[in-house]
Amino acid sequence: MKKVKSYTLLLICTLLLTVGWQPAIYAEPEFTVTLEEITDQVRGATVTLRGTTTLEELNVRIVNSQGRLIFVDTFAPQTDGSYSRAFRISATEALGNTTVAVGEGGVVATRTFRIVAPASPNPNPNPEPNPPVTSPETPETPETPETPQPGNTGVEIIVDGKTEAAPAPTMTTVNGRSVATVALNAEQVNSLLASAGSQPRVSIAVNSTADVVVGELTGRMVSNMEQRQAVLVIRTGGVVYTLPAEQIHIQAVSQQLGEAVELEDIIVRIEIAKPTQAAVTNAQNAAAAGGFELVAPPLEFTVTAIHGSNTVQVSRFNSYVERTIALPEGIDPNKVTTGVVNEADGTVRHVPTQVSVESGIYYAKINSLTNSAYSVIWNPLSFADMTAHWAEAAVNDMGSRLIVTGVGEGQFRPDLNITRAEFAAILVRGLGLPAENGDVAFPDVQPGAWYSGVVGTAQAYGLINGFEDGTFRPQAQITRQQAMTMLAKAMQLTGLNSQLTDTSASEQLAAFTDGDQVAAWAAEGVVDSLQAGLVQGRDGGQLAPLASVTRAEVAIMVQRLLQKSGLI
Repeated sequence: MKKVKSYTLLLICTLLLTVGWQPAIYAEPEFTVTLEEITDQVRGATVTLRGTTTLEELNVRIVNSQGRLIFVDTFAPQTDGSYSRAFRISATEALGNTTVAVGEGGVVATRTFRIVAPASPNPNPNPEPNPPVTSPETPETPETPETPQPGNTGVEIIVDGKTEAAPAPTMTTVNGRSVATVALNAEQVNSLLASAGSQPRVSIAVNSTADVVVGELTGRMVSNMEQRQAVLVIRTGGVVYTLPAEQIHIQAVSQQLGEAVELEDIIVRIEIAKPTQAAVTNAQNAAAAGGFELVAPPLEFTVTAIHGSNTVQVSRFNSYVERTIALPEGIDPNKVTTGVVNEADGTVRHVPTQVSVESGIYYAKINSLTNSAYSVIWNPLSFADMTAHWAEAAVNDMGSRLIVTGVGEGQFRPDLNITRAEFAAILVRGLGLPAENGDVAFPDVQPGAWYSGVVGTAQAYGLINGFEDGTFRPQAQITRQQAMTMLAKAMQLTGLNSQLTDTSASEQLAAFTDGDQVAAWAAEGVVDSLQAGLVQGRDGGQLAPLASVTRAEVAIMVQRLLQKSGLI
């Protein structure tokens, strides 16, 4: 019976198809992109890319014969689907086959063209015919660049005090902004590293007024530096970006780009970018809303790994990474409070900052565990109820730095006990960490609670563990031993723990009359906090590990953590 029904249905469908019936098929729209053929081009020429697409946005990447990215851009096509984008070939660009890729995601059109040297004037009135064009099977060998002389490229590479001229930057325009890209030479870098000592500093000094300065390395170069525990430093226009090579985590980045990706084929771009007008406006609006003064405009720092059309942003680090920004001429260094991260949503958050002077120039030294856009602010703040209080200086300092906040009407209420959620929030802000947006593992931390983001951050960075039943108990008052345990974990992030000496926990705790009240799980953290000088005992030789912590005490603890870690 089932066979009869099947044959009947098949017969009906066949008859319908013979009379022109078509079944309805629902499918995702197919996106397309085309790219017109590009003829051979000479150095210095302007090339216009043309084609059509059904995509709403196009990404352009151009890679030269040496595998280096020489142009990148993002733009929207015309309403009729056509597009036209121009770029200029550098007068010193490598000769040979150059690849252009236009598209988005998996929808990409590619073309290959050759960059050739301009023809030299020939005084012979009867010149010989031009030689035949080299076939694709025999690619042209890129010309050997002249050996640079020190100081003639505008770029220097300094490794442990030894200075050499580095390759000149390639100038491009991306979204209307000038970009100077310095592609480091692997042979030169390896040679300098070979003669350097342990943990060398590889400094790239770029003399350029470009809006964006980029240091470009291969993944293999980064890996070699990581093995030598090298520190990479990019210097340009009064800005210094100091990045330990190991913080790029090139092996993990390689796996994100693809299992079969070779390190030689990965391009790592370290960028320092002046602000766009939109970024300046965003920072000015944030200053107006927050009631503080903008001392220095934002600068953006990014690290990007590229392989083909795939990119990975390196935006988080395991230890603090330093950025030094020269303060504008005429700025009073006493009117600099801190550096802040300018978030895309118009908010700001504190990042640990010091002011230093070198050769008569004042600098803001910003340390951060993330890559972001940073500006410098002046934000003097005094709480009305802190006058003559024993913690007045610390509380006002932490308030000015946007680490602690008041309770309204200019009041701080220093002697109120603090909750576990409040302590986590102050510690996270003090360390300059962003609030997490994802779910939190603790069942008693609801997604809509004001503290859910900072608790998520504290958990992600290993600052908190919660209780044995899996809860965090955010509204419970924090005890001194709980606070000291969290501070000790923060010391691992700041590096302060490396300055401590091995000591017996029992001997340290025995110095207090109530040292035996410290829980076994808290003993190590308590001892570390005591030894680092973040916390002190109370009157009568007591440690009071089970006592609550006041708002004033927390301000003191976090200020000491940042000061003793060399971050403020």
